[in-house]
Amino acid sequence: MIRLITLLVALASLLFIAIGVRWLVDPAGAAPELGLSLSQGLGLSTQIGDISSFFLTLGLCIAIALVSKQRIWYYPAIMLLVLAALGRLAAWSMHGAALAVPQIAVEVLVALLLWYASKRLGRAP
Repeated sequence: MIRLITLLVALASLLFIAIGVRWLVDPAGAAPELGLSLSQGLGLSTQIGDISSFFLTLGLCIAIALVSKQRIWYYPAIMLLVLAALGRLAAWSMHGAALAVPQIAVEVLVALLLWYASKRLGRAP
C-alpha cells in the first residue's frame, strides 16, 4: 500500500511539474488545456508567471515531501489545491463562471491523497 501511495504521489508531482514547465516553454499549447486563451502584454506575463509558478510550486513541494519525508512539505500543495477548488466555486457562485466539476473533483481528490500521504509517508519535522 505504501508503494502505491508513493507512486501516485510521485506521478502527481511529475504531472504538476510538467504542466508548470510547459507553461514556461509552450504557453500557446498549454493554455487551451486549461480552457484559456493567451492574453497579450502584461496579461500574458501574468498568465505565464502565475500559472507556471502555481504548478511548479505544487509539484516541487510534493517532490520535496517525498524525498525529505517531512510531512510539512505536503501542506503548501494541499492548500494550493483546496484554495484553487474554492476559487472555482467562488467564480461559479459569484461571477457567473461555468461550474468546473471535473477540475474541482481532481483538486479535491489529489488534496486528499496528499493529506493521506502526509500521514502515511511523512514524519513531523
